[in-house]
Amino acid sequence: MLPLNHGNTRARIKQSSTRLSVSSTRRNQRRQIKHLLKFLGELFLVTGTALGIFFFANQVPDRSVKALKDRWAQPPSQFIDIGGMQVHLRDEGRKENLVPIVLLHGTSASLHTWEGWVQALKKEHRVIRFDMPAFGLTGPSPENQYTIQDYAAVVIAVLDRLRVNTCVLAGNSLGGYAAWVTALLYPDRIQRLVLVDASGYPYKSNSVPLDFIIARTPVLNRLAKNLLPRKLVETSLKNVYANPLLVTQDLVDRYFDLTTRAGNRQALAQRFSQTQPGSLAGRIPELKQPTLILWGVQDRLIPIAMGERFHREIADSKFISFDHLGHVPQEEDPQATVAALKQFLAETKVFNAQK
Repeated sequence: MLPLNHGNTRARIKQSSTRLSVSSTRRNQRRQIKHLLKFLGELFLVTGTALGIFFFANQVPDRSVKALKDRWAQPPSQFIDIGGMQVHLRDEGRKENLVPIVLLHGTSASLHTWEGWVQALKKEHRVIRFDMPAFGLTGPSPENQYTIQDYAAVVIAVLDRLRVNTCVLAGNSLGGYAAWVTALLYPDRIQRLVLVDASGYPYKSNSVPLDFIIARTPVLNRLAKNLLPRKLVETSLKNVYANPLLVTQDLVDRYFDLTTRAGNRQALAQRFSQTQPGSLAGRIPELKQPTLILWGVQDRLIPIAMGERFHREIADSKFISFDHLGHVPQEEDPQATVAALKQFLAETKVFNAQK
């Protein structure tokens, strides 16, 4: 009998055990991969279903001007033909005044943002306001033109149509940008300038409304073409108010409804692409009109430092800030802000002439 080779036996047993261990490990890995793929598949299905439900539930088709007019174009609203657009406009107050106050709203807003100011001003002044191209009931430009020079040209076209030779021009945000560019390019037409949290300088925001982010992002703005969660509108409004408790359901209704005006959502993306702050900022010191600058200290979109810069660079300017207000101070507290305007108008005395 040959002697047993215990070393070889132990080696064979070890090799066999190793093969079994490797085989078991591979089986476990395959099972784990299978479970992982199953989990990922279920997660994808659940996520896809949830997204599908979300997109379906929040699809809001474009609406016609006719469908929106009953609520948002009550008298004294009128529509005038400017460059192929039916511009939604209100012309109120003392029509005999030769130097009216013209009010320009900001991005995604409408002429309604000035309601508090108009009610306080129209007993003594003529007040004109209109929905800017791409917004409100005016809607998109037929030529897809949204440069700041285009906006200034629309302002002048409205003045020409209404036979207004000169005016006090006020604007908030984008409207403020359009206002000072109009005063720069057409100085004989603008007697006084009022800038309310105005754009125009390159700036860095502390916080940007989510709907602005979506509109600025090429892929997102295409995916969200007809997507408009009401909660998104409400959140964006609260972002530009210092006091979010002032954002009422009626206010959300207005911004929500007018955003759905046919063509406005697509035009918003073009407006962001074509109208960038900074192109004419170097010429701001050329402004000669007496200028009132109003700013909400809690503006997270356009920092108050921009208002201070306007004040430094416009020689004949007055700067007033409001500690309790945000980016749309004329809407958030019309009484306090219009009081500052009235004082400015009294000091500059531009309303002597009448028809």
